[in-house]
Amino acid sequence: MNWSVFEGLLSGVNKYSTAFGRIWLSLVFIFRLLVYVVAAERVWSDDHKDFDCNTRQPGCTNVCFDHFFPVSHIRLWALQLILVTCPSLLVIMHVAYREAKEQRLREVGGDNCRRIYLNPGKKQGGLWWTYLLSLVFKAGVDVVFLYIFYRFYRNYTLPRVVKCELRPCPNVVDCFISRPTEKNIFTLFMVATTCVCIMLNLVEAAYLVGKRCRECLQARGGESRR
Repeated sequence: MNWSVFEGLLSGVNKYSTAFGRIWLSLVFIFRLLVYVVAAERVWSDDHKDFDCNTRQPGCTNVCFDHFFPVSHIRLWALQLILVTCPSLLVIMHVAYREAKEQRLREVGGDNCRRIYLNPGKKQGGLWWTYLLSLVFKAGVDVVFLYIFYRFYRNYTLPRVVKCELRPCPNVVDCFISRPTEKNIFTLFMVATTCVCIMLNLVEAAYLVGKRCRECLQARGGESRR
């Protein structure tokens, strides 16, 4: 996956985000994307190769590994990063649609025609809803993946030794996970940054709703004074 292209696309979100959105984007790139690319992929690169069981029974090691690691951490994180950043691309596409619509109107009516959007990037109308729903979707995706990780790996940690008694293992065998302490540290770090990102999304959504309510109250107050 070409993460540099991915990063270049999302860099445009800064122009249309609030301060909370810029902080969220910085956290995603620095503490999630870069950590994933630079360190996490290497930590999990040997998870199957160095998963050892104290038996030579053919197939036992593969069956036990599949049972305790139904989905690799690294692949779940990749899917999570893709899904959590897609809504930001939708915001950029919505702004691009507004700009293209404004451009077509100027080509037909000239530069002196009435403008539809004074500022295509301003969060009003449909763009406000797109931005708000993107925040809800991003927070929802992170919550769902936190639940998935918890269901697969209790307390988000890996034991040093696991007991396996699945066929074709001849009896209860001990299996040893490669570098469990290092993997636990990275897992807890990613969980903590995900929780911070969820909090930022919810705070930004509350900020947008509160700002819109305040603007509506001020507009009604102005109409009543007239």
